[in-house]
Amino acid sequence: MDTSPGFAQNFTQNKEKAGLFLRRFQDQVTGHIINGEMVVPDKAEVFTNLSPTDNTSLGNVVAGKAADMDQACEAAARAFVQWREVPGAQRREILHTFADHITQRAEEIALVEASDCGQPIRFMQQAAIRGADNFRFFADKAPEAENGQALYQAEHTNFTMRTPVGPVGVITPWNTPFMLATWKIAPALAAGCTVVHKPAELSPLSACLLAEIARDSGMPDGVWNMVNGFGEVVGKRLTEHPAIQAVALVGESSTGSHIMRQGADTLKRVHFELGGKNPIIVFDDADFKRALDAVVFMIYSLNGQRCTSSSRLLVQSNIAEDFIQAVKARVEKLRVGHPLDPATEVGPLVHTGHLEKVCSYFDIARQDGAKTLVGGTKRKDLGPGNYVAPTLFVDADNHMRIAREEIFGPVLTAITFDDEDEAVKLANDTVYGLAGYIWTENTGRAMRMARDVEAGMLWVNSENNRNLPSPFGGMKMSGIGRDGGDYSFDFYMETKNVCVAHGTHKVPVLGT
Repeated sequence: MDTSPGFAQNFTQNKEKAGLFLRRFQDQVTGHIINGEMVVPDKAEVFTNLSPTDNTSLGNVVAGKAADMDQACEAAARAFVQWREVPGAQRREILHTFADHITQRAEEIALVEASDCGQPIRFMQQAAIRGADNFRFFADKAPEAENGQALYQAEHTNFTMRTPVGPVGVITPWNTPFMLATWKIAPALAAGCTVVHKPAELSPLSACLLAEIARDSGMPDGVWNMVNGFGEVVGKRLTEHPAIQAVALVGESSTGSHIMRQGADTLKRVHFELGGKNPIIVFDDADFKRALDAVVFMIYSLNGQRCTSSSRLLVQSNIAEDFIQAVKARVEKLRVGHPLDPATEVGPLVHTGHLEKVCSYFDIARQDGAKTLVGGTKRKDLGPGNYVAPTLFVDADNHMRIAREEIFGPVLTAITFDDEDEAVKLANDTVYGLAGYIWTENTGRAMRMARDVEAGMLWVNSENNRNLPSPFGGMKMSGIGRDGGDYSFDFYMETKNVCVAHGTHKVPVLGT
């Protein structure tokens, strides 16, 4: 199990520390952070943030109104005038300071995030460190963000430069909210944009910590704003507000469709990282043990609640029986429990509504003719939390709902194939195209599969390994655009071409 210095490896200690960090959210209403200040509007409506572990209250959060979002967008617009002029080297220093503050509060972030969204502490220990790494990476790119290229011709020279697009809206999900927020916001700030962040209402606490860190790190007021509330109110207003020039979303495909409609009147550019039904394809020549480890990790880690989870196991038929039995043995041993217990491998799902959605597929699978080899039940023995048994479906085909719809939980559907052509056909027979995983020792086959599988990201003989300069994103219903390195700047910046004449070309003459 991965550990990080400074983290307790004791369940009791983790609960005690988490209780101390969470008390502030329980003792006072969590509001917005606008123009550097915590804002709790007079007579504000609130909603109760529930713990996934037992559905008790983690405190009340302001349910923002359109007027609150207007205030945040206007603050971002005012701050943009100054922030865009801050030299890249100075933005680099501010963002490195920000990363230092994240690292200093890493234990608080991990314990709060695990408590708020139900992800096991063994994974959340790295969340803050990864978030800090995101900021350091883009901090170092800030001085070069404006750079373009020179294109020399005989009588003209063209050169390009990049300028920040303006205030941007960032809408993040509830599954790994801290890390995903840093992933979106760090390049926006490095580019010179100001930000209005709308976090998911199901896991709002780490967004508050992030906005506080921005304020404490020397970020000018208004550069980073955060508004809590529901998508149909504050999210809608964010995507419609004329001051916002671009919207970056991590969320469901249906949400992306709504945002495209809402931003149409103001012609906002959009960047969407959306849903997936990602295949992990295991050929008979794969390294059996390594492929097994990757299959189990990529669907059951993080409670199966991540966009790149490999929720469809496509396994070659001549090894299917042995491989599926090996998966079964591992799934039966997965430790389900409290997210703050260091031994826990699968924690509670984020919310009762999502628990019911995931559990609904247990009946759907039976109705469609699939067999539940492991799991397929709630874990009522663990108390009133949102616990579900890790599940493995077999005897399935690609036409079943369990193979076509994003369940977004610790649920794997196994399907067999006979040859490479069938594997490609099955992999591509989906409306999604986010990620894919290919396990084979045949280099030529790996290259052919990489070419033919319709997904924005493919890993060969590996689990999801993130490389920050590389493009991250999907095709089809899985998204628009790419994150990572210069790909992020392509979204958050405008590219401007300047053509300079050498004074030697003939200018056309009219009217003489």
